[in-house]
Amino acid sequence: MAAYLIANIEVTDPAGFERYREAVPAVIAAHGGRYLVRGGALSAVEGNLPLKRLVVLEFPSMAALQGFYASPAYRPLLELRLASTRSEVVFVEGYAPPAFSNSP
Repeated sequence: MAAYLIANIEVTDPAGFERYREAVPAVIAAHGGRYLVRGGALSAVEGNLPLKRLVVLEFPSMAALQGFYASPAYRPLLELRLASTRSEVVFVEGYAPPAFSNSP
């Protein structure tokens, strides 16, 4: 089942974050991940959620997502992101609807 990394990022050091942004896609891809949302325009329609730069990554499984986040290749990039942003990050399991059956 797919798993998702959802991040709300406020960039505090644009130059440092740019180095992170340029390097991280290859590490994400190496773990089977892909971007679904990467900092596009936000339009709040309900509530007052303080979103800045929203990122949603999809991985084939929670194990792949956790492997990415804990990987030696991501460690220096994580440190760079932590130094150049204020971030909230969550891991979320995807939803698999029940299989459709024609049998009674």
